[in-house]
Amino acid sequence: MSKQSIFGRISQLAKANINALLDSAEDPKLMLDQMVRDYTNSIADAESAIAETIGNLRLLEDDHREDVEAAGEWGNKALAASRKGDELRASGNTTDADKFDNLAKVALGRQLQSEKEAKDADPQIASQTQVVEQLKNGLNAMKQKLNQLASKRDELIARSKTAQAQSQVMDAVKSIDIMDPTSEVSRFEDKIRREEAKVRGAQELAASSLDSQFESLEDIGELTEVDARLAALKAGQSPAIGQ
Repeated sequence: MSKQSIFGRISQLAKANINALLDSAEDPKLMLDQMVRDYTNSIADAESAIAETIGNLRLLEDDHREDVEAAGEWGNKALAASRKGDELRASGNTTDADKFDNLAKVALGRQLQSEKEAKDADPQIASQTQVVEQLKNGLNAMKQKLNQLASKRDELIARSKTAQAQSQVMDAVKSIDIMDPTSEVSRFEDKIRREEAKVRGAQELAASSLDSQFESLEDIGELTEVDARLAALKAGQSPAIGQ
């Protein structure tokens, strides 16, 4: 994956509008779960790619530092060779003096080459440094977005569980509402009332039967008295009134 595609992916994910995505989702929780997985995987890929990019930048910086150091060393060698040539020339040894001057020229050529390589690397190092900073910032934005996603998912799950619990409580309250004629308690109460009414009916019926029996006894008593008086008349006796 190229640095450009990495940066584009990071920017796209970091700028995602979570609320807008949730509004258009049929199942927000499933969508958030998938987004958390996507972000986690993308962050892992980005971290690997950014680490490689940083490694390449550090290699460029190492090479640049070596070129700068080499340029300094070649400059010192050129100066030493030039001074040696000047000493030999002052002593009349022009042949060896020319030899050391040529060595100084070679060293100066190497110095110029090292300086050129260091200078040519400067724009690339600056560009790579900027890219690395952008990638780091984008990666941090993705991690913040991932935290936001995870928090949003946890919030939705908690709210969903709360709503389910509230619904279960309402169902439970409704099922035990004794004023509800369709509830089990109300039906049981109606059953008890009917049984109580039946008992009262039986008691009333039993009381009615007992009264009839006593009335029969009174009738029997009156008939017995009549028969006794009739027997007394037949015997020539006057019935005792009031006895």
